[in-house]
Amino acid sequence: MYEKFVEVLVEELQIDRADITMEAELSNDLGINSIELADLVMICEEKFGITIEDDDIRKFTTVGDVVSYLETLK
Repeated sequence: MYEKFVEVLVEELQIDRADITMEAELSNDLGINSIELADLVMICEEKFGITIEDDDIRKFTTVGDVVSYLETLK
């Protein structure tokens, strides 16, 4: 799931692959703002055929948080 999520970050948000680690913070390290996070959620929902609850989005601080969440849904 990690590699699939990295592909989304690189392809959809043009984030440098070298900057992406499990510990990288979405906002502070990768520069993802709230609008981009909303886009990222929609892309993940479509790409992975899942639904991400609004309350769960608030828990996403690092790449690892998102990957762990996605793994629980698949």
